Amino acid sequence: MGVIRKVCFVFMFVALVSFVAGLARAEDNAKVNINTATIEELASLQGIGEKKAKAIVEHREKVGAFTTIEDLKNVKGVGDKIFNEIKDQISVE
Repeated sequence: MGVIRKVCFVFMFVALVSFVAGLARAEDNAKVNINTATIEELASLQGIGEKKAKAIVEHREKVGAFTTIEDLKNVKGVGDKIFNEIKDQISVE
């Protein structure tokens, strides 16, 4: 009986660790929607500081929603280099 309890405990422990790790990965994989993101959310992206984040929001308000993530390169200060750094972290919805 003792062995069965130990095996059950180990199984439950492994399942719990796997579950928590899955939640952490899901959180890391969350993308920033450039059509709805706040300045703070945009500024959290690599290479996008507060100044560029404000420019993105101003562009979005003036021109309208981005239809593709590549449209972000139309914002002054966001070129190929920055776009390539963040393209896997952003989305349009």
